[in-house]
Amino acid sequence: MHELYNQHHQTATRILAHRQTWFPSNAPNLSPKGKRDGKITLSAEDRNPEARWKDLFSDQRVDIALCDLIDAENVRARNIAKAVDGKNLESAQKLSRKQAPLSLINYLLRLSNLPIEISLRENEEIMASKNGGPPYSVAELSDGERNAILIAATVLTVSAGTLVIIDEPERHLHRSIISPLLSHLFAQRTDCAFVVSTHEVMLPIDNEGAKTLILRGCHYHNKQAASWQADLISPDQEIDDDLKIQILGSRRQMLFVEGDAKSLDKSLYAIIFPDVSIYPKAGCASVINTVRALRENEGLHWLSAYGIIDNDNRGKEEIDSLKEQGIFALPLHSVEAIYYHPLIQWAVASRQAEVTGANVDKLMAAAKAVAINHIKRNSARLSRRVAEQSIREQVFKELPTKETIASGQAITIQLDVPGELAAEQKRIDGLINDRDLVGLIARYPIRETGALREIVNSLGFYTRSQYQDAVKKFLLDNEDAVVSLRGLFEDLSQELVA
Repeated sequence: MHELYNQHHQTATRILAHRQTWFPSNAPNLSPKGKRDGKITLSAEDRNPEARWKDLFSDQRVDIALCDLIDAENVRARNIAKAVDGKNLESAQKLSRKQAPLSLINYLLRLSNLPIEISLRENEEIMASKNGGPPYSVAELSDGERNAILIAATVLTVSAGTLVIIDEPERHLHRSIISPLLSHLFAQRTDCAFVVSTHEVMLPIDNEGAKTLILRGCHYHNKQAASWQADLISPDQEIDDDLKIQILGSRRQMLFVEGDAKSLDKSLYAIIFPDVSIYPKAGCASVINTVRALRENEGLHWLSAYGIIDNDNRGKEEIDSLKEQGIFALPLHSVEAIYYHPLIQWAVASRQAEVTGANVDKLMAAAKAVAINHIKRNSARLSRRVAEQSIREQVFKELPTKETIASGQAITIQLDVPGELAAEQKRIDGLINDRDLVGLIARYPIRETGALREIVNSLGFYTRSQYQDAVKKFLLDNEDAVVSLRGLFEDLSQELVA
């Protein structure tokens, strides 16, 4: 890591393994000139061979990180104020949509299982509060909490195009915190490159697309590192089990879900099951095959693998069979049925209305009206999709057994396709006529229509992703809602606890 910094020091920022995590106070003690001079000094010092293991400017590093965070907050506020003073309200609104640095850090901390918030007070004092409690000095936070804030502040305030070198981020932080924290920071700073050294073997696995360099040894010449023995593991390769056991050393609970690293599934289930490692697989077949393979592999006895898949109107017999294999079907059609359930809509719209002053009942009525209209226009296609699943299930149930084939008798499979289509069309028409949005979302793949986009626009959001982020923020702030959602997976929750 020290060698990498030396090669790229002009465009690199280094977060040391032997970093100081305590704050001298809750406000930085540097002037703007002091901060600029300090960065020059640190850049030169970090190229010193002794900087690999010694830090003579630890206080300055903390002050610079806090100064950069406060500067970023103040620059955003000044730009918005300038636009407002210039009567350029459109520009002011555009600037305000970019989340403030402190607000973004608080959001990332909550997503990373740290229930603390930081705020900026008079005299540039940074205060903290836990679970909505009274504010106290940020210097009084735990080592892990301060460590998380320093890492987040540094990453969020570096310039675009920076190579961010993070040495042993897991120091003072549990993997249930550092892994989601870094993953979300990577997602926020796609304009930067990251090199992370860690003893946490699951960290690269948590970040799809990351390459892993396993360092086996280092050779020194005149007390300086001269060469390394290393193996490069590409994302599609598995790290050998011996190394996993050596580093992890205990059983782990792994929950496989549909989608990819940016899907709705992973982020939602990470909130519902915060103490379980969540891994997305492309589709339900991949989830099922992965869980089966891990459970059948005796060499991975230290793993406890489970899966969650969309319901997709599966029959009870199939759902029960999958459950016995550790794979649980969502009791709704798909994960969108959770995000866009009217109760969740109402909770998020209420929060939005507190800012905009809109009438929640009117927002909900408008969202329901446009959603049902879109579903109505697509009712034939939606009912056909569900009927198709039902017909396929019937076909598979009628497939001949070995015994039936061995008998040599003629096999006839009869299906009332017109009847199935008509029955499903009647069902969806009834739900539409009853304006039963809950029933419609729970049974049909409404993501295949424009209904979801119209819902979020009616509730005052610009995009689906903005609305979905608001849902996750609501859940992070509302444990009762999370407990209710966890109740959808009662059997799985009981197994995870056991």
